[in-house]
Formats: sequence, structure tokens, C-alpha cells
Amino acid sequence: MKVTVHRKAHFNAAHRLYNADWTDARNATVFGKCANPNYHGHNYDLIVAVKGEVHPETGFVMDMKVLKKLIEVEIEDQFDHKNLNEEVSEFKNLNPTAENIAVVIWNKLRPKIDSNLEISITLYETPRNYVTYSGE
Repeated sequence: MKVTVHRKAHFNAAHRLYNADWTDARNATVFGKCANPNYHGHNYDLIVAVKGEVHPETGFVMDMKVLKKLIEVEIEDQFDHKNLNEEVSEFKNLNPTAENIAVVIWNKLRPKIDSNLEISITLYETPRNYVTYSGE
């Protein structure tokens, strides 16, 4: 029997969508207001889903206290109230789109969670715009 558990978290961060190989005009055309050289911010909502067998002794798929702490240390402490382009090393040369942020989060958490468990990241950049990544 496989069950999926979810932990919701939140962080605020600024970013700029920009391709350094393009002109300012092309960046403005493709990314619009998100290419603002002075950055802009979002209130991100993050959901980490962990799927696996229910442990017969604990009844847990994963101890949610452990998952909560992992998200705090690996994601919230690293991303919250940061300029993603300037202060988060993974985005020095990677455009911090919602898609790329979700992949970075998955890559940060995957090695810290039992490999027998599947993980999926859902990242809301706005209440209506969100992405999901499962390592595929």
C-alpha cells in the first residue's frame, strides 16, 4: 500500500528572468515585466509530496517532523527573503523561473530523503501559476 504525504511551506524571494546572451529588448519581449533589471518578488508556496509504503511499525510514510526540518534547512533558510539571482548559488547561471526553482528544490531534497520514497515538488509562484516536478 503506497500513500502520499504532503508538507506545505512558504518563502518570499525576488528574482529577475533574464538571458544574458540576449539583448535587453529581446529579454523584455520574452519575459515582459519579469525582466525588470531591479527585480521583482513573489510569495512562493511550496508543497513537497513524499510517496511510499506505510511503515508497519510507525504507520508513517515519512516522519513529518523530519520532512519539516529538511524543508526549513534546505529550502526556506536558503531562499526566504533572498534575491535568487544574486544570493542563491544555483541561480548564478540558471534563470530562476518557477520551473528551474522547482528542479533545484527537488535536487536539494532528493539526496536527503530515503531513496525508496518518491518525491514531487509543487511550487506556486502565484495562486494561479504553479509547476510540478518529480525528477523526470
